[in-house]
Amino acid sequence: MNATTFLFLLTGVLLNAVAQLLLKAGVRPLGPLSVDAATFASTLGRVLGQGPILLGLSCYVLSVGVWLVALSRVDVSIAYPMLSLGYVVNAVAAYWLFGEALGPLRCAGIAFILLGVFMVARS
Repeated sequence: MNATTFLFLLTGVLLNAVAQLLLKAGVRPLGPLSVDAATFASTLGRVLGQGPILLGLSCYVLSVGVWLVALSRVDVSIAYPMLSLGYVVNAVAAYWLFGEALGPLRCAGIAFILLGVFMVARS
C-alpha cells in the first residue's frame, strides 16, 4: 500500500469518526429521543434542525466518496479493518470532548485494535 492510498483510507476513517462525534454533539441538547408514530415527524424536525447533525451527515457523505477511491486502490480485506481506527479516535475524542469514560479495560481494547490493524496492514 502506498502513501496516497493510506491517506485515502485514513481520511475516510477520520471523516467517519468526525461524523459520529458531530452526531453525538447534535443530539446531546435534545436529550433522549423518543420515536413512535405520533412523534416521528416532530422528532425528525428537531434532529434535522441541529447544525452538528447536518454537518455529521455531510461528513458521512464525503467519507463514502473518499472510501470509494480507497477501495478502488486496495483490497477490501485490507481496507475494511482500517475502519476500526475510528473506534480508537472516537473513544479518545469522546473522553476529551464529552467526558466519557476511558478506563483501563477500554484502553486495553484500544491497544488490541491498534495491534490488529497494524497486523492486517502489514499482511
